[in-house]
Amino acid sequence: MKTYLVGGAVRDKLLGLEPKECDWVVVGSSPEEMLKLGYKPVGKDFPVFLHPKTKEEYALARTERKTAPGYTGFSFHAAPDVTLEEDLLRRDLTINAIAMDDDGSLIDPFDGQSDLDAGLLKHVSAAFSEDPVRILRIARFAARFAKFGFKVAHGTNKLMRTMVKNGEVDALVAERVWKELDKALTEDHPEAFFKVMRGCGALSALFPEIDSLYGVPQPEQHHGEIDTGIHVMMVLQQAAQLSPDPKVRFAALTHDLGKATTPESEWPRHIGHEQRSVKLVEQLCDRFKIPNEYRSLAKITAQYHTHCHRAAELKSATMLKVIEACDGFRKPEQFESFLLACTADARGRKDHEHDLYPQADLFRRAYSIAKTVDTQSIITAGHKGAAIRDELQKRRIAAIKGELNKES
Repeated sequence: MKTYLVGGAVRDKLLGLEPKECDWVVVGSSPEEMLKLGYKPVGKDFPVFLHPKTKEEYALARTERKTAPGYTGFSFHAAPDVTLEEDLLRRDLTINAIAMDDDGSLIDPFDGQSDLDAGLLKHVSAAFSEDPVRILRIARFAARFAKFGFKVAHGTNKLMRTMVKNGEVDALVAERVWKELDKALTEDHPEAFFKVMRGCGALSALFPEIDSLYGVPQPEQHHGEIDTGIHVMMVLQQAAQLSPDPKVRFAALTHDLGKATTPESEWPRHIGHEQRSVKLVEQLCDRFKIPNEYRSLAKITAQYHTHCHRAAELKSATMLKVIEACDGFRKPEQFESFLLACTADARGRKDHEHDLYPQADLFRRAYSIAKTVDTQSIITAGHKGAAIRDELQKRRIAAIKGELNKES
């Protein structure tokens, strides 16, 4: 029995990063021996165990065989005679197929170190094409390692295109797609995820609402980048710089979906795209069972981002309406997230990446003023039931108007 550190932990060590978790492969052992040594079984489809002290995962070396379409159609074989090289062969990318033994020596049968040095995301073998989740994973790795200049190898992209053409991605279940997208949204360059997906044709297959934005023009005087798809990726990039919150980034990604449904006769203007965007956000969230907190912020941003851009022109009543639509008085963090997504939208344009965005500060000021209105005084004055809410709104509008007029 011999254990090796494998996969992402080895890769990250070689990149000079702190590994997020350590996975180990065990060669020359059996489930019975692992149990006897005190390891706790956790694997359902193949033998994976938790170390009795560190709780890190130890998997028996295994091979796999494709038995049915989709990412679940595999049978696994784990036995003492399975070699380390056979186990590494079934992994997705060469940079994830490097092992390290106890003394720090590397076992690298597929030359993953060279691909690390070259910044290449390259498949280990043709078996890559048997699991469509690997398309999502390689796109996610592109988002994670874009800061190091990593690119998808040409041959791997070609293989991914063939997988899409053959309908492999159609077998992906909603929860798994969302899991990978959610992880990609937390990376430094989430826009790289969509670039890779579009490059192999998977974007149109899985996220047609986003893919359809490419080729749709916007007014050049406001959008030097012109193309809406490019704009949305720029907005996502800005959101990633403004906030680590994947909900903010998802709202940035989906805020303009309705522009893809604007009739060509109306291009490059997109009147009414906000409400159309809300419907498409609902459609996307329904399809992938996206959590409600993501859905809520994305819908608010889609509906009201142009209101935020016109903050200086809005009446006090409209400003309060937007704050209330964000549920700002009960969920101040959601209101702030909305403002961040709108800031990303304003900066996600050619030559506007470093612009100030005073509109967000104007809304923050209006919110602070509205919060000072005392509800108790309204009740003391004799208002009851729905009249309390109506009077509260009236006083908040008056307070916002009075203070902002003074300041201007």
